[in-house]
Amino acid sequence: MKSQLVIALLGRRDEPTDAVEDYCRYLAEALATHSMDLQIRRVPWNEHGWAASLRALRLQAKAWRGTWVLVQYTALAWSARGFPRRFLRVLRLLRKAGARIAVVFHDAEPFGGTRLIDRLRRTMQLRVMRTILTFSDHTVFTVTPERLSWPPSAPAKYSFIPVGVSLPFPLAPQQHEDIHSPPAVGVFSITGGTAGDRETRDVVAAVRYASQKLGKLRLLVFGRHAEVREGALREGLRDVTVELDVCGVIDDKELVQRFAASDVLLFARGAISSRRSSAISGIGCGLPVIAFEGSETGSPITDAGVILLPEGLDETTLQAQLGEALVRVLSQDDFRVYLVQRSRAAHERYFSWPAIAARYLKFLQRMD
Repeated sequence: MKSQLVIALLGRRDEPTDAVEDYCRYLAEALATHSMDLQIRRVPWNEHGWAASLRALRLQAKAWRGTWVLVQYTALAWSARGFPRRFLRVLRLLRKAGARIAVVFHDAEPFGGTRLIDRLRRTMQLRVMRTILTFSDHTVFTVTPERLSWPPSAPAKYSFIPVGVSLPFPLAPQQHEDIHSPPAVGVFSITGGTAGDRETRDVVAAVRYASQKLGKLRLLVFGRHAEVREGALREGLRDVTVELDVCGVIDDKELVQRFAASDVLLFARGAISSRRSSAISGIGCGLPVIAFEGSETGSPITDAGVILLPEGLDETTLQAQLGEALVRVLSQDDFRVYLVQRSRAAHERYFSWPAIAARYLKFLQRMD
């Protein structure tokens, strides 16, 4: 049986890791078991300029008439400063070539901020995002559209498909019923800039609190920007019994090992949602997750073993609640095992790549 061609179209590559490319790569592996040949293509405008990149895309698109093109949208993939107006030229080119367009929204909301440039950027992003709905034959939301602020209503043809685990496919089950000695707290990636300063303070305060209640702990911090925060982490934990283990970006195999060595994932990178792959990777490994609740937080995230804390608390209260949640997970065996089982079941049903591929197939196999 001949495989059906599907194109995943990406903008510029993110560095040092590209979560959207990883997403497409794992999706391709899952779809291949259903005779779907998903091939990754890029519009490398940042390397060759927009004019040359669009000419190259126009030549490629001549072979894509009637082919589904999954165009991956993040604002920064299509603009250096988050003004993605040229993204619509890409869609017009694909439409003229006769491709079937599905836009995948990895950026579920426009950027925030209160400065004039932030407001201008948000206005541009909203205009582009709303126009995308009229261009697309299908829309893929990684957050349910009912939880988003900008769509006037859900488009006629759309799918809600949460992002999957950014780990090798298929993911071997991990056993987390028995706790490590000493108990281990995992932190996967820290945001850059001033947001990362706050996250680092939250992690330090929560782990200090838990260590004072439980004794010796191990803190594993890994992924993007982890090594940048090592000095602040060590300084903040220097007078408590916490063994700190920090490493930056690591390969898939090492990443799986870090999750396996953890007993709980502390997710301090803003509110958790069905588009946050770093949190979902912890769920996929069967870990309990402690995270903040926000406007995008809902099912299927809430079906996993997640302890949710409200956003908007003052820093002292928030850090105390993070610490109390850590103590509860690491000291109450029955509760921890319950959360482990919920995460494992949610991964199988919603976040595993076979489950995600099944949702894509519902529209990729349509002939209308």
